[in-house]
Order: sequence, then C-alpha cells, then structure tokens
Amino acid sequence: MSHLDADTFGGTFPWRSKFIDAGGARLAYVDEGDQAHEPIVMLHGNPTWSYLYRKFIPVLARTNRAIAVDHLGFGRSDKPLEGDYTLAGHVRNFTALMATLDLRDVTLVMQDWGGPIGLGWATAHADRVKRLVIMNTWAFRVPAGTQLYPLLELFRQPAVGQAMVQGLNFFVEGFLPSAIARKELLNEIMPAYRAPFPDWNSRIAVARFPHDIPVGDDHPSMPEMGRIQDNLGKLNVPTLLIWGMQDPAIGPAVLEVWKSIYPHAEVHTIAGASHFLQEDAPEEVVAYITDFVARTR
Repeated sequence: MSHLDADTFGGTFPWRSKFIDAGGARLAYVDEGDQAHEPIVMLHGNPTWSYLYRKFIPVLARTNRAIAVDHLGFGRSDKPLEGDYTLAGHVRNFTALMATLDLRDVTLVMQDWGGPIGLGWATAHADRVKRLVIMNTWAFRVPAGTQLYPLLELFRQPAVGQAMVQGLNFFVEGFLPSAIARKELLNEIMPAYRAPFPDWNSRIAVARFPHDIPVGDDHPSMPEMGRIQDNLGKLNVPTLLIWGMQDPAIGPAVLEVWKSIYPHAEVHTIAGASHFLQEDAPEEVVAYITDFVARTR
C-alpha cells in the first residue's frame, strides 16, 4: 500500500479506496454505505480527486450507496505515462467501473470533466440512470476560435503548458486556488490536492486534460464530445442543476445552456461559490442533493 493509499489527511478522508483493473491500470474509487441502497456516483474533474467529495460521502452514505471515483491519472488511481487520457479513454474506464459494479438506478453527481465523462457513460446506458446532478460542467462542442479561460489557454500551449503543469504543478498551485472562493481553506486542503502529484511524471493526466478540450471540429476528441452532446436528450430523468456563480472558467452562461437542454431541471445557484463549489459550499450542495433524491425516490 502506498503512502497516498493510506493517508487520511488528518482524518478528513478516512476511507480506504477500492480498485478495479482498467486496461492494465488500477482505477480507484471509494464505496461507502449499504450496497443494497441506490447508488450515488460522484465524478471529479481536473486537478482534483475523490477527496473533493469528502464532505458529501458520509452524508450521502446514510441513505444511499456513495461512490466517489478517481479518474485514471488522479488521486489513488494509477498514472501510467502511456495511459489513454482522452475523453473517450476516461469514458471507457468509467464504463468498465460501472460494469464491474453492475450499478442500476444511478444518480450521477458531476462537476468539471466529470460531466462529459459521466454523461459519456450515461448517454450509452440511459436505462441505468435515475437522476442527474450537474454542477459547473459542460458536455458540448466548443466552436473553433472560442477563447477559453486564460490559464487554460496557457496550459494548452505545447512547451510552455507542459512546463507550467508538469514542471511547476501550476494547475494545482495556480488554477485550483483561483477557482475556490474561500481562500481561507487553502492552507488546510492544498496538501491533499498536492499529494497525488509529487513530480513531473505523476502530473501527466493533469497536463493532458487542457489539451483534450475539443475546440474546433478537427479536434481528436470532438467526435466523442459530439456523440455525448447529441444524445443528452436520451436522459429524460429528474435533473438537478447546482451552479457556483463566481466560476471563472465555466460561468453562468453555461448554466443557461443546461437549462435549455433540460428545461424540466430544478436549479439552484450559489452566489458565493466558484468553480469548485464542493469546497466553497459543501453543506449547501449536499442539502440540495439529499432533498432532491428524497423527493424523487
């Protein structure tokens, strides 16, 4: 067992991860609560891991099976240098996990890259999805010429981006703090977000994600993102939209797109929360989710 596998980060993350094999690499996940209960599956984005949901897991596990996944290259999952860190690769790994656990009546909780990855599975397995919880994410084609958040644009530059992300760990040290409104939390939480990425090689997946944002029709991941977007209408299930309104990267305009796709959705906005609303307003977000699940049983 590695140090990361055993570390509870001062007792804030007391759960041991479980693992499945995904194409020869370990994929980690936390699985708490009664396995007979409906599963709530939580998906993170870049550069976080299941630690992001540490305040969600114990609350949701009281009434549901609470599962929080580490994508390949993140958290306690393996970080192979030759891993497939494309959107399609992450969807394939998540699909393998969901097949191994044979989950049905699933509630998906998704943020950042967790959105397209979770919805990549969900649009192909709509019969297994009971609810969607969508938070500060997207799952749409990005037109050519679209200007992304400046740090993301920087990280997408071939040499400079690699030096910034893999050399200086600036996705963790720069983007992450910039997208959390409650700066007073940073001293407490940053050690847990640094822990999975101690060196150049361990940051390979973090560096790949910015490049995999499919901007323009000729981007290699555009077919997969297009497939996901074109099939979002198959998910005619209770949907909850929760949005941190101070998000500098995926702002309120994206929330309006989701509302047009799922006009039946229940919507909650959090004025004081940024991109990582799981850090800025965990109690409020969990309360919205537990109430939503209870009313749609």
